[in-house]
Amino acid sequence: MRALKILAVTMAFVLGMAVALQAGQNKFGVSDSRSVIFESPMRVGEVLLPKGEYKVLHTMDGDNHIMVFTQQRGKNPVEVKIKCTLVPLTAKAPATEKYYVLNASNERVLRELVFRGDTAKHVF
Repeated sequence: MRALKILAVTMAFVLGMAVALQAGQNKFGVSDSRSVIFESPMRVGEVLLPKGEYKVLHTMDGDNHIMVFTQQRGKNPVEVKIKCTLVPLTAKAPATEKYYVLNASNERVLRELVFRGDTAKHVF
């Protein structure tokens, strides 16, 4: 009887770990929810986001990949939705990286976002 209880607890633990590991990434190789910090204002799509921390959700709208950036602090949190393209990586990303260009107004414009552990990058 005791062996059966130990086996049941062990199986529950293994199943729980398997679910937790699967919850990390979706079928596209990216996590559904992440956070990112912009040290300076960053233009995402048509909106200039103030510097700060943002929750980033990867969602789908039909066949379109959509990234939703939601400011984590502030009296009136900013939220931006932008279409992205997922580009597969050759291996899991070792670090979170932000790639941007400067526009004519000297604003940073987000072009790519890579999150540590993901196997695809977001291209805008």
